[in-house]
Amino acid sequence: GGGAYGAAKAGGAFDLVRFVQQPQVLARIVSAVFALIVFACLVGDGYTSRAEDPQLFCVFNHNEDACRYGIGIGVLAFLACIFFFMVDVYFPQISNTTDRKYLVLADLAFSGLWTFLWFIGFCFLTNQWSWTRTEDVYIGADSARAAITFSFFSIFSWGLLLTFAY
Repeated sequence: GGGAYGAAKAGGAFDLVRFVQQPQVLARIVSAVFALIVFACLVGDGYTSRAEDPQLFCVFNHNEDACRYGIGIGVLAFLACIFFFMVDVYFPQISNTTDRKYLVLADLAFSGLWTFLWFIGFCFLTNQWSWTRTEDVYIGADSARAAITFSFFSIFSWGLLLTFAY
């Protein structure tokens, strides 16, 4: 039935199979995996050094901010996915309409913000990668491209989460 923010469904028993089959939960899992890929690629191979200089630098045009931005939004997106996944688990048990409203609005606001931040991240990483000299990247080119690719995919996965929250 109806009700504000699904309040008519409050108090039902938890069914794992039905829960995992919900489109919002699947989109949240996909978003978490994309975020994990982005920050793992940047942490693992996003920094490199030259043979003559042991100083590490970011593979994205030596711009430390590019690596920090990708890692930062990736880690925060992954943690937010875990948080909102737990909210999705406990949401049917919440009978207070005001609490449900604030959780839905928080999901809506965060998903909207993170859709925008992933777009900025994609543009920033792509721009810095286009200015990167090929002789500066010995290892990590594939990881850099993967970070760019999955930041692009994250725009749509978080946009989908924004749509579901709306």
